[in-house]
Amino acid sequence: MEKRLTDLEIKISFAEEQIDALNKLIYQQQRQIEWLAGELQQLRSRAEAAPGAEWRSLRDEIPPHY
Repeated sequence: MEKRLTDLEIKISFAEEQIDALNKLIYQQQRQIEWLAGELQQLRSRAEAAPGAEWRSLRDEIPPHY
């Protein structure tokens, strides 16, 4: 019985370490997502503010070999 309790305590300890590591990773990923969303918003703002920034589809353009 004592060995089983010790084994469970060891497993719980490793699980807690993994949970902490995953929480740190999720936090870093969330910060990166927020940063990328900010960058995307800035790029959209720049594209909208650029002169002649009308939207056009590449499907409407004729390829150069035609």
